Amino acid sequence: MTAILDFSSDVAKVRLLIGDIDDTDRIFGDGAVQAFIDMALGSNLKRAAAQALLTIAVNEVLVQKRIKLLDLSTDGPAEAESLRALAKELMALADAEEVEDGAFDWAEMVNTTGQYDEFWLKERLRGLGY
Repeated sequence: MTAILDFSSDVAKVRLLIGDIDDTDRIFGDGAVQAFIDMALGSNLKRAAAQALLTIAVNEVLVQKRIKLLDLSTDGPAEAESLRALAKELMALADAEEVEDGAFDWAEMVNTTGQYDEFWLKERLRGLGY
C-alpha cells in the first residue's frame, strides 16, 4: 500500500476524510472527488466527503448485500449504516463551520424610505435585546 503523503490539495483532503488514501487502490478517481467538491455547498470539503461516503454506502448495499456462506458472512447494510453515520457527522461539522463563518439565512432588503426607517428601528430593537 502506497499512502498519499501530501494533503495540500482539496482532493487529497477529501480522500483523507473518507479514508481513501491508498494511492494504488483508490475508491474514486481524482475527477470524481473533484466533482463531489464542486457539487458541495460552497465547495465545503466536509460536505463533499459526506456525499462521497453516502455514495460508498449505496454501493456497499448494492454490491455486498447480506451474505452468509458457511462460516463467512458479510453485512453490507450494516457497513453502509456506519458510513451513513459518519457522513451525518461530517454534515453536522460542516453546518457548524458555516455558522461560525458568519453564514446567514435571512437578509433584509431596503428599497424605499419607509423600509429604510423600519430597518433601522428593527436594528435598534435588536441591539436592545428585543
